Amino acid sequence: MSQSEKRSSFTEKILRAFWKGARPLTAAEREEIITELTPLSSPGFDFFLLVVLSTSIATLGLLTNSPAVIIGAMLVAPLMSPILTIGLASVIGDSRMLSSAISALLRGAFLSVLLSFILTIVNINLPILYLQQLPQEVINRTHPSPIDLMIALAGGFAAAYALTRENLSAALPGVAIATALMPPLCTIGIGLAFNDMDVAGGATLLFITNAVTIAFAAGLVFFLRGFGSRRIRKEKRLPQSLFLSAGLMTLLLIPLTYYSFQFFKDANDNRMIREVIVDQVTRLNGSELDSMSIQRNPEGLEVVLTIRTNRLLRYDQVVFLQESLVKELNQPVSLKVNQVFAERLDPLLPPTSTPTRTPTATITLGPSPTPTSTFTPTASPTATPTITPTATPTMTPTATNLPQSVLVGPVTIPPLRIYQQPGGPVIGYIEAGKPIYRLYQTQLYQGLVWVQVRDSENRIGWIPEVYLRTLTPSPSPSP
Repeated sequence: MSQSEKRSSFTEKILRAFWKGARPLTAAEREEIITELTPLSSPGFDFFLLVVLSTSIATLGLLTNSPAVIIGAMLVAPLMSPILTIGLASVIGDSRMLSSAISALLRGAFLSVLLSFILTIVNINLPILYLQQLPQEVINRTHPSPIDLMIALAGGFAAAYALTRENLSAALPGVAIATALMPPLCTIGIGLAFNDMDVAGGATLLFITNAVTIAFAAGLVFFLRGFGSRRIRKEKRLPQSLFLSAGLMTLLLIPLTYYSFQFFKDANDNRMIREVIVDQVTRLNGSELDSMSIQRNPEGLEVVLTIRTNRLLRYDQVVFLQESLVKELNQPVSLKVNQVFAERLDPLLPPTSTPTRTPTATITLGPSPTPTSTFTPTASPTATPTITPTATPTMTPTATNLPQSVLVGPVTIPPLRIYQQPGGPVIGYIEAGKPIYRLYQTQLYQGLVWVQVRDSENRIGWIPEVYLRTLTPSPSPSP
């Protein structure tokens, strides 16, 4: 037997095994699956309760950037059921089931977006979570690509096939995790809460891609398993609904491909921009780049840098940095720099001692000497002046300002933030009841008195005075 004949025989065996395993279901088996999915097209209290719970879990998982919590939300989410029902109804031609399933999916999606919007607004106004920027788990769901369509296609095949095989029901939780229907809906609500239409739009495209692709894959599997009208099965042709779903998928490939190309182009540009910025920043007093934000607009780039430095940058250095970026990137750059003062310590190199401020002595002059005349009996009656002793200069100590030990008040939940300057970037946190040192400077900002402090890690920054309690030493008992 030749090599080509061996390959042909092996392929034929594989196809026969696949066809035997994916044989069409009997009429009784098909009726059982239809009976199982029909109630899911008209969901009740349980469906919407699971939508509320899974939305809450997914939204908080996205805001806290926790993949484990997001996976838990995927397992609870009930949105896969109406999508599979849409695939089945489109194959068997049940228009009533189809409209009910589409209505259930839209109502569940709307409830999810609304609840995630409300939860995000609550977190923004009551800073339960401190959000300086959108978490990475949110950003990951705003750039759909053809890869997401292929994942949804495979997930739809797996979900529908597992539904038609009783012994494969254990695979459904894994399919729910792979297709990830709930996180994109929650990302839409988060984007609307932050008034970021790019985030909301990208997540909407991802959800539509997943829903349409899963419905198409499910319908194709149901058709191969024997569902559909007798006329269509006898003629051995695909239902019209599958052609419609395939057309929608093809249309979705256009924006997915465009966004993928744009995403990869932006990623490549960002990498080049970051390399240029890191190179230029390291030339400024040995500074280090901590974080970088890049926004593109018609006027050019808006770059916000956070830099760690042991010597604060001067204005002319920032101007030079901006000019260097414009020259290297060959486009206009609007630059803002946040500086974080950081002192580097090495255990092998002890720091040089710094003089401690101590009380100074001030000379205070007493009364000036004044000669007084006294009469002393002598041989001749003449007056002899005698000088009386006068007070000598005394040393009087003058009080000077010293770092004062204070405590952070007990009501700072979450931990109190230390700012580089009043209203500036955050450089650290202090827990309630921790001792710190109050330094010499104060400043009024937004109606609050801010004081300069140094914490236990020797970070120097600013906090509102209202959060401090002065440590008053108790008097020692006298013997």
